[in-house]
Amino acid sequence: MKNLSVQRLAHHWSKSELGRRASLHPARVGQAENGRAVLYDIELRRLADALGWQDDPRTLLEEARGGEATP
Repeated sequence: MKNLSVQRLAHHWSKSELGRRASLHPARVGQAENGRAVLYDIELRRLADALGWQDDPRTLLEEARGGEATP
């Protein structure tokens, strides 16, 4: 599971809720989680900001280590 999915679930947010908070369409969030889309840097930044992700936003698309939610 990607860090993005882990973080979204750790917040107990649906894809719609994360999309709303990041100003992205929920389908775009799903595509990012499933690896079916390449996101623009601004989209990654919006997701990272919405989730409070302090690391490089690109790491949201990496596989989570041990399924842990690491902000």
